[in-house]
Amino acid sequence: MTDVKHMKWWGWGVEGVGFHHEDKPGFAPFVVDAVGIDVWREPVPPIDFSEVPVPPSQAGAELIDALTLIVGPEYATVDDLERVVHTYGKSIRDLIRLRAAILPRIPDVVVYPADESAVQRVVDLAVATNSVIIPFGGGSNIVGSLEPLPTETRPVISLDMGRLSRVLEIDEYSGLATIQAGVLGPDMEEQLNARGWTMGHFPDSFTHSTLGGWIATRSSGMQSDKYGDIAEITKGIRVVQPGKLLVVRPIPSSATGPSVREAILGSEGRLGVITEAVVQVHRVPEKREVIGYLFHDWDSALAAMHDINKSDAAPSITRVSDARETAFSFSTSKASHGISGQVQKALFAFLKRRGWNLDEVCLSFIGYEGSSANVAHQKSVVSDVLKKHGAINLGKGPGTLYDQKKFDTPYLRDFLLDRGAAADVSETSAPWSKLKPLYDNVFAAANKAYDEIGMKGWIMCHLSHSMHAGACLYFTFAFTHDGVDPIAQYDVVKSAIQQAFIDSGATLSHHHSVGLEHSQWTVADISEAGADLVQGMFTAVDPGENLNPGKILPTR
Repeated sequence: MTDVKHMKWWGWGVEGVGFHHEDKPGFAPFVVDAVGIDVWREPVPPIDFSEVPVPPSQAGAELIDALTLIVGPEYATVDDLERVVHTYGKSIRDLIRLRAAILPRIPDVVVYPADESAVQRVVDLAVATNSVIIPFGGGSNIVGSLEPLPTETRPVISLDMGRLSRVLEIDEYSGLATIQAGVLGPDMEEQLNARGWTMGHFPDSFTHSTLGGWIATRSSGMQSDKYGDIAEITKGIRVVQPGKLLVVRPIPSSATGPSVREAILGSEGRLGVITEAVVQVHRVPEKREVIGYLFHDWDSALAAMHDINKSDAAPSITRVSDARETAFSFSTSKASHGISGQVQKALFAFLKRRGWNLDEVCLSFIGYEGSSANVAHQKSVVSDVLKKHGAINLGKGPGTLYDQKKFDTPYLRDFLLDRGAAADVSETSAPWSKLKPLYDNVFAAANKAYDEIGMKGWIMCHLSHSMHAGACLYFTFAFTHDGVDPIAQYDVVKSAIQQAFIDSGATLSHHHSVGLEHSQWTVADISEAGADLVQGMFTAVDPGENLNPGKILPTR
């Protein structure tokens, strides 16, 4: 109906693209050992959409006609596929429900406004008719920020921002770009790159997520160590609220009371619809390198990341995987019978002779960007730090491969789900002094949860972002489900991991937001008084709870 791009309704990414293991000889034995799944088994594909019993739209003709007058007849639809595509994000809970046609409440109508004026009129109409409005960007959310509450009886409007997709202006002297909120990551970077600029924000979901979505969920990117996360990048915002337009001007710093800009960041549509942002941009760097390194073990790797952060170096990426994730990474490597394969075998044989336990080694990627002289300096400083911790430089090859495949990992969830295993992620941040206890506590909690559900499970971790006071730990977990009630089993594991975050003095989410998935831990994270403050803002802006109700705070 429109030229707005969406992911396939039942999984990640686009039709015809998926994870393949046939050319990766180490993957099948790894998965058997990790979760007990034979990857050669016949997959169970998703059902055909024609078999999905889609609930009928509850939007009356009067509301649909009014929306059509605002956005045009081509851009207001009650089409079944469109409504299902706009129901969920892409968490494992979402994918399981989609494949099982569990659709207790879906949007009644999807609209595609062309500009901010149309967004304002849609929001005002929703309030006037006591309808619910849920903003929709790329649909990549994994914490339930997009779905209507199952008990919602009012009409639900999904407001797709995909037509607001342009870079409007670049203030080259200030390094600021004005960009519409519905633009997908690749489209935005293409427009910026054409003029020699980059925003430098590359989350895992980059290919299927939008600027507005990043702001609404407080996203972090793979290069946030250098460029900052979206909260640091965003300088100005325009937000449509009921009956008015909130404008935060792009001032570099301000002391005019509590930060309105900060209130919008991470608000998940509850304080209005983000239509436009002014963000800091940078000239496309002269040089970019991602180097692979290998550490003895997790303790030395964490210590090295801490010391890099405290040094004069300022790399764009500081990522290190624990031994389990390192083993997973090696298992996804293609068969190599040439020089590179021989070099890897020789390196591992050499390390083994030197006393390294190859079951404990940790793979790291460190990125450098800037002028040639600056990159050389950064690499030199980091090299001195890593030598102190006994790391081995693997060169550019692994880093190049990481760069090529960095956005492909989510496809693996569909692959495993087709074969009876559920996989998902949870991430958090904590001070440097608490990272190792946090890591140990999460592993203990996850393994206890696997015992509780009686299923073989796996958990692995990487440090994804380094900050002055601490870092983000990103956990990936997977388990074989019984096929009877995989969501109930998932809840046991996910809850154990999230509770371990809180019990260990960490946050419930570093960059995936709250939604419905994490809301039960919000009070524990920000205190009862903090929750009251947030609720006060929601009530002041949206007393009728028409704006994406139920997200962020638990129902109290």
